[in-house]
Amino acid sequence: MSVLTSIQLFTVNQDLDADLDKTLDAIAARGFTTVEPYNFVRRADLLAEALSSRNLASPTGHAFVASASFVNPDGTPTDSDVPTLDETFAAAEKLGMSVVIEPYTDPARWTSVEQIQEIAALLNVAADAAAARGIRIGYHNHAHELEARFGDKTGLEILADNLDPRVVLEVDLYWAARAGVDVLALLRTLGDRVIAVHAKDGTLEPEKVAAYPPADQVAAGLGAVPLAESIATASALEIAIVEFDHFEGDLYAAIEQSRVFIEEAVSNAAAAL
Repeated sequence: MSVLTSIQLFTVNQDLDADLDKTLDAIAARGFTTVEPYNFVRRADLLAEALSSRNLASPTGHAFVASASFVNPDGTPTDSDVPTLDETFAAAEKLGMSVVIEPYTDPARWTSVEQIQEIAALLNVAADAAAARGIRIGYHNHAHELEARFGDKTGLEILADNLDPRVVLEVDLYWAARAGVDVLALLRTLGDRVIAVHAKDGTLEPEKVAAYPPADQVAAGLGAVPLAESIATASALEIAIVEFDHFEGDLYAAIEQSRVFIEEAVSNAAAAL
């Protein structure tokens, strides 16, 4: 079981915008060799140079490929157009990225099966265009895709049923747990389509999760999300990614602690095979 450990750079988004070089130095100093950029098209040249000079790889990244306009981190829509597929894939190539992942879709688009099928169709079109460049397309969930239910299936499962086999999934384990689903059963249902997970932990205390950003997130292994079990269950896992939406305390210590926990979980899962 060869699984990379990465960090979603949104975790340090404010620091990254304030001082790119200092922030990437801090990430590297905490033992990371792989990162997952977000909104990378606008600064692809700058990021490519900064990552390369620190021997940081970026095999995955977040960019909108099934949304016509940017969606804010809190889920509110905007009128700002997203880059074209060609622009996105050209930027991904500069960064050595092999998987481009849709990070968020408006919850209003998950109220019917037909809407979910439309999202799948857009992802399939993107996958077709990306394949010519040797790039895969993925989808990253939050809670609303799993809170939406149609019969005995969640919205995310319906999405998976309608995706081209080339489209992969990045399951955010924290948001899946927040949605109240059996995370391990979900991973077994989605099967080999899950090639990445956001190994994000939280206490899931109701009064803390009600806020945005969530106030319950903790270093991996200290919360209620079954991270180690999920890593062992995901049968086609290629990469496990540290992420915090928000953290009160020493963020850089927490991301290092999370990396160590995830790498131990990967090692234990491999030994059990």
